[in-house]
Amino acid sequence: MRGSCLLSLLAAAGLVVFAKTAVPETGGPAGSLTDVAGVKVGHFTDPRRPTGVTVVLVESGAVCGVDVRGGAPGTRETDLLDPLNLVDRVHAVVLSGGSAFGLDAASGVMRFLEEKGIGFETVGGRVPIVPAAVLFDLGLGDPKVRPDAAAGYQAARVASAAPVAEGNAGAGAGATVGKLFGFGSAMKSGLGSASIRLPNGAVVAALVAVNGVGDVVDPGTGRPIAGARTADGRSLRGAMGALAAGSPPGAPLSGQNTTIGVVATNVILSKAQASKVAQMAHDGLARTIVPVHTPWDGDTLFGLSTGGLSMASPDLVVGSLAAEVTAVAVLRAVRAARGLPGLPAAGDLGP
Repeated sequence: MRGSCLLSLLAAAGLVVFAKTAVPETGGPAGSLTDVAGVKVGHFTDPRRPTGVTVVLVESGAVCGVDVRGGAPGTRETDLLDPLNLVDRVHAVVLSGGSAFGLDAASGVMRFLEEKGIGFETVGGRVPIVPAAVLFDLGLGDPKVRPDAAAGYQAARVASAAPVAEGNAGAGAGATVGKLFGFGSAMKSGLGSASIRLPNGAVVAALVAVNGVGDVVDPGTGRPIAGARTADGRSLRGAMGALAAGSPPGAPLSGQNTTIGVVATNVILSKAQASKVAQMAHDGLARTIVPVHTPWDGDTLFGLSTGGLSMASPDLVVGSLAAEVTAVAVLRAVRAARGLPGLPAAGDLGP
């Protein structure tokens, strides 16, 4: 098992122990993004249709980087995360359903933070810095129902340091996978989280809303655990095997997918290092989602550092572990998901 081999080697070298981690094949308690001190998470899940918002609050500010790998991203305030640019701290990150409409949720989070006097100091007052990324879920229910500023405000208002609710929650409420051969063979996905703790107190954690066009696979066996289904809908087709056999993709799904997430740590990182960590965390997506980073996805990961703990080669160590927790978070997202009519979840298909 690829992920576990990395963890076993690190443990053997005395570099890492695990608190609340999971073996990718079996799931189980895996920790949460909120295991990183200074990080709060809140969801708004719309009761009218499967969609929602997840807000990652870092009210004291956190160094932030970003890496966008998909061909159809929907983002806000990502240019300022370039290491060449001025602002070096953000106060929240928003993950939302609703496609580009969902970017409006960040305005509500800004309002919440402004009311608390949190933001980047300017002569005109404090301006909250709130980057955001969205996924496409408008195909489920009424597409006129999508996250807005009020939804973002509500998610920020309920944010806490409690373990993150997974599955059909927040930005994962309308998430699906396995759409390579058309939406009719797709499955329900969701949102997942995981964390790793090192002996020196360093924590690396991830939170991911999994909405890929591809299958989600077990990195140990390469077998899909959620994805494109066979014609009878009762078993998994195996997207990569079908492609290799010459099966053409289904109807164009440009921009109608996208996996988005946040990796966070209490290790001190620069903006450049946080961006490198976000980049390396995409390896966790590549281990578990096939195909990934396609022209039909807008895959985007943010890297956050709340700081407080220094270590040697921080971007190398944190980035390597960020890939691991991202992979575990992806698997937890599909395993925690609950099926909808016509969209079974992983637990609905049996072994």
